Amino acid sequence: MSTFLRLLSESDKAEALKAACNHLRHGEADPRSFEVAPASFDSVPSKPFAYWVSESVRRVFHQLPAFEGNGRNTKQGLATADDFRFVRVWWESHGPDWFGFAKGGAFSPIYADVYLLVNWSLDGGEIKNNLNDKGAVRSNVWMLRDTANNFFQRPGITWPRRTQGGLSLRAMPAGCIFADKGPAAFVFGDDSDELLALLALTNSRAFALLVSLQMAFGSYEVGVIQRTPVPTLTEAQRKQLASLARRAWSLKRTADSVNETSHAFVLPTALSAAAGGDRPLVIKTEIEEIHAAIDAIAFELYGFEEADREAINGPSTDVGETDADEDGEVEADVPSTDGLLSWAVGVAFGRFDLRIATGERALPPEPEPFDPLPSKSPGMLPEGTKAFFTHDGILVDEQGHSHDLVHVVEEVLSRVNAPVPDDLRRWLRKEFFAFHLKLYSKSRRKAPIYWPLATASGSYTLWMYYPSLSSQTLYKAINDFIEPKLKQVGRDLNVLRDKGANRSRDDERQFEALQAIELELMELRDTLLKLAPNYNPNHDDGVQISAAPLWPLFQHKPWQKVLKDTRGKLEKGDYDWAHLAMSYWPERVREKCKTDKSLAIAHGLEVLYVDPTLISGGTTK
Repeated sequence: MSTFLRLLSESDKAEALKAACNHLRHGEADPRSFEVAPASFDSVPSKPFAYWVSESVRRVFHQLPAFEGNGRNTKQGLATADDFRFVRVWWESHGPDWFGFAKGGAFSPIYADVYLLVNWSLDGGEIKNNLNDKGAVRSNVWMLRDTANNFFQRPGITWPRRTQGGLSLRAMPAGCIFADKGPAAFVFGDDSDELLALLALTNSRAFALLVSLQMAFGSYEVGVIQRTPVPTLTEAQRKQLASLARRAWSLKRTADSVNETSHAFVLPTALSAAAGGDRPLVIKTEIEEIHAAIDAIAFELYGFEEADREAINGPSTDVGETDADEDGEVEADVPSTDGLLSWAVGVAFGRFDLRIATGERALPPEPEPFDPLPSKSPGMLPEGTKAFFTHDGILVDEQGHSHDLVHVVEEVLSRVNAPVPDDLRRWLRKEFFAFHLKLYSKSRRKAPIYWPLATASGSYTLWMYYPSLSSQTLYKAINDFIEPKLKQVGRDLNVLRDKGANRSRDDERQFEALQAIELELMELRDTLLKLAPNYNPNHDDGVQISAAPLWPLFQHKPWQKVLKDTRGKLEKGDYDWAHLAMSYWPERVREKCKTDKSLAIAHGLEVLYVDPTLISGGTTK
């Protein structure tokens, strides 16, 4: 037998070591001391020094079947090698070429929204033909041929390989591609109850303990999960665990329904029944009870004794718990008033459905955990439905204008009996975009959808709605907003000009201010006129590429810097896969398509591509 001391939780390890050694010398019991035969470590894969658990726990690896097998499969996922090109947040792109992309994320057991999309057009044709300078595929896609052919788009269970909170497996809807950072597990026949029961079991403390015994560092690789034992369930146990997981999933999705960027979004916190009264505490309490019930069942299934259970010190499950994901981002709470105003802006632009808040429209039924992701959240305006306010994707910050954003937001707030802040116009002008940019940025992608294009001083701002962008948007901005405003300013200037020497001091100040506004409006118009002929945005390019040509018109300096840099890279040819690059530099892009099949596929110009393995005579080298 060998003696091991466990001092991980001790703050003063030197003093703890001294005390433990004294107890050993005097034959006194010490909970930090363990007597274990080294041969017993052979039971655990990789033979780690798992001395702090009992022999019965170590023997579980021999007594029970491993996760991999019995109809269960565990797979590594896709690494695109160029996420900026191939990955979007879900509100940026749409259409049949884009699939939900489970790419890990923060600690969140049982439920987590899949907020990313990946370009999987032609079964990943662009990714498969994206080559490095040596002619090799950048992505790991060719290593995943079996995975791509047999497991992509199937419902399953996924998890982040690394989080600060610990292991957390969650339901992965059908129709998704899973990532290298978000491996996935599957069951034979894609049976929903089988998946839910497995989801419950793998989020138990018992399973987490068995995983932790195999690991030296906190990276939950596919191999570790594959080797972890899983007990065989009776039909009654399977249904019981599935029911618990289903309820926990529903509760966590309900808690997520106040998150504006979630597929589950219904209403902001200020208007949501899910956030009213003590509802969040009730949800949190019930989730804790469910996890306690799952733990009790799992302990019995694994045959863990009380002493074994005390060895488990994993993280507790908390509906409000957030941990940094692999990209280092942390979900922050949204202030209630800011969330309400952001929702009202969304209603003004036709993104969200006011009728949900007024009770005029019933919510759709809750989906099942493995149902495909919806194209819209329940709180969004359904396709073909009349919006609260009719517009062409542009609103304006101008008091008295029929399309004044502030006025429309005030009307929205009045319909839900919400107070209108006294500083609403100032907040929208000075604070909203910074808040919105942060809220609509995930996984290192910055993707704001409400764009404030302003004059140099910020005295006049046009708000453009990204989902409504088209090749005509800039012309509409000029013809429907800027030119009428210039005419109005011109008329006011003529009135003051006609007064001549009779202008008062206030008249002079107004005259000078109007002259400055006129100059700024003319600059704004001329900038848009210069950009408009070649500005043909495509939502598949994403927000950052689409906004890049407009960088001088954003007054938020950090975002302006990002866009200016993006515009420079576009001009240099770094992003010639983008549709916008083809709009501005068609000859350069078409020439590249001749030698780059991935670019040719991106632009639908495969006919231009010349396979280098073919000689002029048409025979293969």
